[in-house]
Amino acid sequence: MDASGYQGCMLCPRICRVDRTAGEKGFCNAGDSMVLSSAVLHFGEEPPISGAGGSGTLFFSGCTLGCPYCQNCQISDRHRPLGREITHEQFGDICLEIQDRGGENINLVTATQFIPSLENALSHAAKRGFRLPVVWNSSGFELPEALSHIDPYIDIYLLDIKTLNRNTARRFCRTEGYVDAVKDAVLWAVEKKPLKYQGDRLAGGTIIRHLVLPGELESSRDVLSWYAHHIGSSALISLMLQFIDPNGVLAPEDDVQNQVLMMLDDFGIDEGFVQEPADDDIWLPDFSQENPFPKEFSRPVWHWRCGFIPDR
Repeated sequence: MDASGYQGCMLCPRICRVDRTAGEKGFCNAGDSMVLSSAVLHFGEEPPISGAGGSGTLFFSGCTLGCPYCQNCQISDRHRPLGREITHEQFGDICLEIQDRGGENINLVTATQFIPSLENALSHAAKRGFRLPVVWNSSGFELPEALSHIDPYIDIYLLDIKTLNRNTARRFCRTEGYVDAVKDAVLWAVEKKPLKYQGDRLAGGTIIRHLVLPGELESSRDVLSWYAHHIGSSALISLMLQFIDPNGVLAPEDDVQNQVLMMLDDFGIDEGFVQEPADDDIWLPDFSQENPFPKEFSRPVWHWRCGFIPDR
């Protein structure tokens, strides 16, 4: 897919059909150039993603979904996201720097709106010697038709299933269309990428993340039931219990962890990961800082304000 992929844009389920090469803006408000906020070696991802060297996580600016409780709200804001435009060459420079610093992979976070650019950028990076696995890390609000263009460059899909309840989707994702879209995308990804390991590292496959939302335990039950019946051992589940509302309005319920663990037992799901509940705002990154995360979770590589950051 070349720049024409931005004309009559159909990169996400919103199908805005705007011509981004002519300056028209759809829901995501993105143009036809990649906008990147931060690149770090991240040690807080799932163990077979982070590994010993850290996941080379690139946080793209903007979003096709626009969840009102997004923990990455500084960069997902469609109108004022922190970040700056980068070229294919600069993207390749960042990938190669992560490779040189011992990163386990390249982890592309919320990059759906830039699929045409990334297809070309990943191809150019490979010609320059880039050889790490590539992770596609997204909300799951995807179109398989668009993903098929980037798929030859992707080794691992790391997709959310936020909810399969339409009312919950309307509240937390701002569109009940999320439900149908995420089912199609997840089933497509699982079929495309069977699980493959190199030692204790995941070299290929699909991980499905589910963040337990406050007041929505039955929604989580629906997600886990659907997962058990349609995916089972074909992928890995990653259950996340660290919901934090950046606005401080919603709070997790007490004893959620035990209740959700019982659901895993009920549905016979035993392959995957469970993240501990958050005690504070440690999971809220600050993308105005060179290192958006606590230093034990990440080492900064590149930042939108200052470019490359020396490896200390």
